[in-house]
Amino acid sequence: MNIWWLVFLAVVVVLTAILVFRLHAFLTLLLAGLLVAALTSGEQLRSYTDAQIENGKMSADAADKLVSTSAPARLAGSFGETAGKIGILIALASIIGQCLLESRAAAVIVDRLLQLTGPKRAHEALAASSFVLGIPVFFDTVFYLMVPLARSLRQRVGKDYVLFILAILAGGSIAHSLVPPTPGPLYVASELNINVATMMLAGIAIGGCSSITSLGIARVINRLVEIPLRDEEPQAKTDEDATNSLSSGGTSDESAAARPSLVRSLCPIVVPVVLIAAASIVDYAIDGGRLTRSGWTDLVLAFGNKNVALAVGVAFALSLRSYCPIDKRDSLISRSLASAGNIILITAAGGAFGAMLRQAGIGEAVGSLAQGVPGLLLLVLAFVLTASIRTLQGSATVAMITAAGVLQGFANAESLPFHPVYLAMAIGAGSKPVSWMTDSAFWIMTRMSGMTESEGLRVISPMSIGLGLSALFFTMLFATIFPGI
Repeated sequence: MNIWWLVFLAVVVVLTAILVFRLHAFLTLLLAGLLVAALTSGEQLRSYTDAQIENGKMSADAADKLVSTSAPARLAGSFGETAGKIGILIALASIIGQCLLESRAAAVIVDRLLQLTGPKRAHEALAASSFVLGIPVFFDTVFYLMVPLARSLRQRVGKDYVLFILAILAGGSIAHSLVPPTPGPLYVASELNINVATMMLAGIAIGGCSSITSLGIARVINRLVEIPLRDEEPQAKTDEDATNSLSSGGTSDESAAARPSLVRSLCPIVVPVVLIAAASIVDYAIDGGRLTRSGWTDLVLAFGNKNVALAVGVAFALSLRSYCPIDKRDSLISRSLASAGNIILITAAGGAFGAMLRQAGIGEAVGSLAQGVPGLLLLVLAFVLTASIRTLQGSATVAMITAAGVLQGFANAESLPFHPVYLAMAIGAGSKPVSWMTDSAFWIMTRMSGMTESEGLRVISPMSIGLGLSALFFTMLFATIFPGI
């Protein structure tokens, strides 16, 4: 089957299974991968293995073995390979996130930023806090944590509720799609062979700029749409706690005894980022001949390994267990891993789907197509494809996984005029629009904030479009100014 017909059929299967049959993303991606594997001819497989042999990535014996392997076996092998690359990272990040939430370290970070900014600039503090927390914590959880603060601030200042809600979206949502170790960007980095440190630094830079710009969009929407503060019974106690925290500034003796310090709260997030960045710098210096390998460089590289760095972050996070409720301490890790398991399965299934597309020849097809497209337009193409999938089926992570599988050939194109990380950023930007009825986060945000569906479409949907376009703009700007990183 022609590769483009195969891609079209696979995308239709993904969308139909999710939208029509409401099939879980894990089963959907496995089904799409199995379909692609089954329809891939021996000639297509041989063409793929010949290219791998030519590039020195596969031996002749391994190529012969792959060609003779059945479609289900190839799918299962690729599933395990992807799980091996990202499984440990997602599990460790989940532990860090759960510890930050249950020890109230996340609340410490938010409260301290609110103290620094005051009520007049509280929306900036909410955006900054959400961005920091969105790196190790899934966005849905970030919103659960932050929305009581938005409600409490609305009670205090008497206005700008929409601005506070959108500030959370501007920070946490963009970090969720651009900065590892959240699953989407982590998978895209793996699929496009991008160093995690490079992906992390680019995501922080571009995501930070996009978040700041998006606050301007949030202010415009806030002027156009007024939403009253409606009572939500499940949130009453949480709102009261948040109001007490804000009014006391988190400085009372009782609050101080129940919460960790700001430094301890930040360590599980900051230390892994610093270790990974330091190892990346040392590795770059060694490759460039500016440093020679020695005991200390080996030590930096060892602790800067992405798995080791996250494990160090987990060690700092587990030191916060004494601040967690006593009845939840023993089950904290098991609950974290149960949550991570679902994400690992989805991401690994997406990796298997992408691998089947590679074996069918998508890399060469997209690479040849890229030769006739001007450089920056490749980023626009990646954005539009991801945004289309995201709008139709709702999940930003599934959209990124699907788009990365289709667009992986761009990252290997010799004519690519910039670092592949910008392609990854464009895919992440495309996973933002459009948040509407098909998006589970849309329902979480509307229900938790007390919005109606109509209000959500006037507030959240335009903001998601603005987030995506601003991230694409800064991706293209950075790719023009710093093409080689």
